[in-house]
Order: sequence, then structure tokens, then C-alpha cells
Amino acid sequence: MILLPDVLSPDLVRQIREALAGAPFRDGRATAGAAAAPVKDNQQARGDDPTVIAQARQVRLALEAHPIMRRLARTVRWSNLIFSRYGQGQHYGLHADNAGMSDEHGWPLRTDLSFTLFLSDPETYEGGALVVEDLAGERAFRPPAGAAILYPTGRLHRVAPVTAGERLACVGWVQSLIRNPDQREALYDLEQVRETLPPGEAALRLDKTIAALLRMWGEA
Repeated sequence: MILLPDVLSPDLVRQIREALAGAPFRDGRATAGAAAAPVKDNQQARGDDPTVIAQARQVRLALEAHPIMRRLARTVRWSNLIFSRYGQGQHYGLHADNAGMSDEHGWPLRTDLSFTLFLSDPETYEGGALVVEDLAGERAFRPPAGAAILYPTGRLHRVAPVTAGERLACVGWVQSLIRNPDQREALYDLEQVRETLPPGEAALRLDKTIAALLRMWGEA
């Protein structure tokens, strides 16, 4: 799990919120699987609405440009992005996301990584934390608007009940070029080291090694 800070600028967050204020929303259970539907209580913007499609594109472009997302996720395919809204008393109980979904073209997508991008300032609502389980227990996130949380799709997670205000977020899933999470992390670490090296033979050899690993491990 990792925080992606400043994915969206404050101006872009404000623009997206204003655009979605007039967009059609529906019961979130309409898109939930059989296991998730009983514990899901939120609203989702209709994915076929032109305004929603345009705002989802803004979010995707911003995520694609984020340096941590590029180096760690190495995305080759995206799911449709979903805007979710939680009012007072709404929540999403403990669940795991599906291992397979559809991409924006309707083709099967392997879900390697999930993300939640927060669009509401944490001062404007109470509760509503994204709670993700790991080996140490539960970790709760309520980051600033414009930041995102990226985590392995297989993790159990939930959205705590909103006790006041409204929580707006964008959620989605990606298929990585690198299926194995340990390999993704190793490449991310190597990229981090590469940034510290001055131009020269050591940097060139590390570039060569990263490229060789990408060819060995990559799955288009």
C-alpha cells in the first residue's frame, strides 16, 4: 500500500467536483458482485454519462502522469473508473475486489492493483476512511483531496461509515505489465536507485539490467 500525493491539483479537484454535482448517480449495488452487494451502501455516477466519462479521463491522465504510479504500477490496461459518493450513514463493508473485470473496451482485465482517489477534503466529512487489511492489522486512510491510495487488489478492505458530510472518490483497477508483486517492487527499488546515479557506466549498466528484467517478467 502506498500513498500517491498530489495526483490532482486543487483546481482540478474543484473542477471535477463541480462537474459531478450535476451528473446522474444511482445505487452502487447495481455494479456490485453477489458477495459485495449485501455490504455495499453508496451511490455511483453513471458510467455512460458524457460528463462522467470526461471526468474519468481527467483522473486517468493524471494518474498516468504520476511518477510513483508509472514506476510502481507499470499499467498496461485500465478498468472503467467509478465515481462513488457516500452520504451520512453510508458505508461499504469488508470485501475483496474481483480478480477479473473488463477494461474500457470490454475486454477481460486481470486486476493487479486497486486505487482510491479522494475528491473530498477530509475536513468536510467525518468517518468514511478507506480501511485496508495487511499482516499487521488494519490501516485507515483519509488523505487530502487529490491524493490516492494504491494497494494490491486481493486485500480485504472496507469504507467506514460516513457520520457527517459527504465523501466523494474515484476508484479503479489496473493490470500491470508485471504480474508478480515482488518483481514489481524490485523494479521500483531499482528505479529509485537509478535516479541517484550520475551519468556514467554504472547508470548505463543499471538501465541495461532494468530493461532485461522487464523483458523477462513483462506480460503484455
